[in-house]
Amino acid sequence: MMETKRRREQRSILPVHPDAAAIDIGATVHVAAVSPVRDPESVRSFGTSTGDLHRLADWFAQCGIKTIVMESTGVCWIPIYEILEQRGVEVRVVNARDARHVPGRKTDVSDAAWLQRLHEFGLLRGSFRPQGAIAVLHSYLRQRERLLDYAAAHIQHMQKALTQMNLQIHHVISDITGATIIRAIVAGERDPDTLASYRDIRCHSSAERVRQALIGNYREEHLFALAQAVELYEIYQAKVATCDEKIEGVLERLKQPCRAPAKPLRAARHKTRQPNAPAFNARGALYAVLGVDLTQIHGLGAVLFYNAVRHGMDYADPGASYYEERYRQRVLTNLQRRAKAFGYVLQPTEIKVVSMAVS
Repeated sequence: MMETKRRREQRSILPVHPDAAAIDIGATVHVAAVSPVRDPESVRSFGTSTGDLHRLADWFAQCGIKTIVMESTGVCWIPIYEILEQRGVEVRVVNARDARHVPGRKTDVSDAAWLQRLHEFGLLRGSFRPQGAIAVLHSYLRQRERLLDYAAAHIQHMQKALTQMNLQIHHVISDITGATIIRAIVAGERDPDTLASYRDIRCHSSAERVRQALIGNYREEHLFALAQAVELYEIYQAKVATCDEKIEGVLERLKQPCRAPAKPLRAARHKTRQPNAPAFNARGALYAVLGVDLTQIHGLGAVLFYNAVRHGMDYADPGASYYEERYRQRVLTNLQRRAKAFGYVLQPTEIKVVSMAVS
């Protein structure tokens, strides 16, 4: 018994990452830790200026560090992450909850030292972080999404100003952002007949209904709010167009090392341009990069995405009847299971339709 206990005490776990370090990210101070074998002063604090971050990276290089984890919330981790990544060091951002759930921490150990210890023995999992041009593309797409959110807020401001003047135009026209009528009102036109003449020929509302909706109480302060909302909306739309140029440029760079798709691009499922769609042919650019057309998939799930990109599988829509039959079989299986639990067996039967003669 004592011999077994002695052998268990002598047993040790070999480090998975012997060249590991960790950083506890803060808004004004970063606390970094390496193994005490690498430096007697294994835990150090650094400022967050660019010079301090480079000194932190130099210290890691002197200690022979090759892999680093950092714990952070917000965006304070991005500058040091990018500096270390540019130096060729493997960097991971970990979830703080993963570190807390590991037992055995002593109270006098700093967060950075504990993270370093966990990473050294491979007990931390890094969060997903796109690399290279994909990270750049991700940033541009996030920025584009924010700009569209800002623009949408100003559409609501336009609708509020119109409602305050009792102009019901946004109830008879589906999209007021592209309507010439709104620009004419901002420019000073007030005659409902003239304004109604700017109605788009594709508008479902009649010219008379549009004219009635344009009879309102034009007040100076509400017109001012409307003009500012229109101007701000157009500014954000211009910024979105600039974002589209950047996104198109990144996709062109991603396309260069890719092999040309074996099949030509099929016709799009939607003929009309979708709202807030990119100003360039994003579908063609993605097809050139991926080699598959993901826009053909109606409800894009993880499995379909993986099979399409990893194996180059073409998506074929099985149709509504296929999904209805699957639903029917699922319901039938559940009914058979419940009947069996009560000692019954379901048997198929034919339903005879009896026609009733009406005299």
